[in-house]
Amino acid sequence: MTPQLRWKFAFISAVILVCLIGLFGLPNSLAQVAQNFKNRIQLGLDLRGGSHMVLQVEVPVAIRQRTYQTIDDLKKQLRTKNVNVGDVQILGDSQILVKNVDLATSGSFRDVVTTQFQDWTLASAAGQPNGYLLTMKPSVISGLQQQTMQQARETINRRINALGLTEPTVAPVGRDNEILVELPGEGDPTRAKEVIQAGGQLSFQKVLDPQPYPSEAAALSAHNGVLPPDSELVPGSSEGSAPGQPQSQVYYILQRSPIITGADLRSADAAPSGEYPGQYQVNFTVSTVAASRLGPFTAANIGQRMAIVLDNKVESAPEIQARIDDSGRITGNFSQESAQNLALVLRSGALPAPIKYLQEETIGPSLGVESIREGVRASVGSLLAVMIFLVIYYRLAGVNAVVALILNLGILLAFMAYFGAVLTLPGIAGVVLTIGMGVDSNVLVFERIREELRAGKAPGSAVDVGFERAFLTIIDTHITTLVSAAFLFLFGTGPVRGFAVTLIVGLLANLFTSIYVSRAIFDLHLARMPRQAELSI
Repeated sequence: MTPQLRWKFAFISAVILVCLIGLFGLPNSLAQVAQNFKNRIQLGLDLRGGSHMVLQVEVPVAIRQRTYQTIDDLKKQLRTKNVNVGDVQILGDSQILVKNVDLATSGSFRDVVTTQFQDWTLASAAGQPNGYLLTMKPSVISGLQQQTMQQARETINRRINALGLTEPTVAPVGRDNEILVELPGEGDPTRAKEVIQAGGQLSFQKVLDPQPYPSEAAALSAHNGVLPPDSELVPGSSEGSAPGQPQSQVYYILQRSPIITGADLRSADAAPSGEYPGQYQVNFTVSTVAASRLGPFTAANIGQRMAIVLDNKVESAPEIQARIDDSGRITGNFSQESAQNLALVLRSGALPAPIKYLQEETIGPSLGVESIREGVRASVGSLLAVMIFLVIYYRLAGVNAVVALILNLGILLAFMAYFGAVLTLPGIAGVVLTIGMGVDSNVLVFERIREELRAGKAPGSAVDVGFERAFLTIIDTHITTLVSAAFLFLFGTGPVRGFAVTLIVGLLANLFTSIYVSRAIFDLHLARMPRQAELSI
């Protein structure tokens, strides 16, 4: 064996060793070999079972929130410019009605809107003397819709991945702001659903009245039926109860504009509370910019209450006892799991809008077992049939092709084990197609070698010319198929991507086995066969 050939087989042996470790690890017994293989090959939703959900993002809520933010900013700008106006109210989701603009400052009002609020169009309000109507531009609404959907997908994806589920699918589907979520495996779909649905919209707001009210009517009655300007009534629970004790619903009057929001958080972690045994709290830190607002506010309001509002519900309203800069805690009637879920939601970011479930299905494991059985039968049956054909038709060269096919399949499965790729039912179809492509590559090479042998060339020269002439054809067919598979991976979802993954990896592995490995085996055989012997092909 020449040194060059010795290095080739050393490299091939290293590849085989890496594949075996990827598939079986370092087992201590034969039983552990099968268990390691089962644990390392991850199965998709169609094979393993799991949950299939379709969610709808309520984009109009995000548009309405943007409108409310614009109202607050507009009021601040008008106060700064000494522009006198009457009531400012929202119309629908994307319009703002400004009543009774002072004629003396109407020019300044229009200047403020046209220069500071360029996402809005300004027009006179019909039926409103000295009134104006601000309408959000259609391009802004469209951009906000796309941004909301993208942020919702990213947030849901981060939350699910944080639960440790294997290869979940989060992808847009349909045309009505819908998102497909698939959770393969035997995880806890109920917890995943709770974490997905949690809005995580956190805000810290000033409590205007020192004590909560037992009902909405009581709160309105205390203010003669009208809430103070720039305030809102938010429900909450009575504080001071230990875990397990019932809590009554109360209502807080809060300043509408938040001090900081969930977007200002930098970290959040669950920790045991020192107040009640078994109760947990969520410790958090905020950004430097948020600390510059939170610090002065808490320093100026010591002795007053600050509400911690999560998803439009007051979780707690503690009294400010000292200045708070960049860290704090959220207390409440939290168990360990609920505190961990809340911390996870806050870390992953708030959903930009509420979501609702349109569809939820559970795929049982029995379907997966049957699919695996039939898929494995098809794969093994096709592989055995191809091997028998190759050995009968191409004799010893067929054995060469069989070795290359087995190594091709081993590389494919090892890649999936190393990178945690999921094997789906269409993925098994990709494996079968890979076997077919591998056979096609070997047939191209072998037929070229046969042509050269019939032309009277020596076995060594026939092998050289056969591989050289078949190489470009093999590369051409593989590249065109790889491009198609790449598009399936980029634009497909779920099982379609599983098919694309197995096909792409299988084709790349086939280039290595059908050209490099098969050629090395031919070279070894030629080096050991007698000079005048015929090549068995």
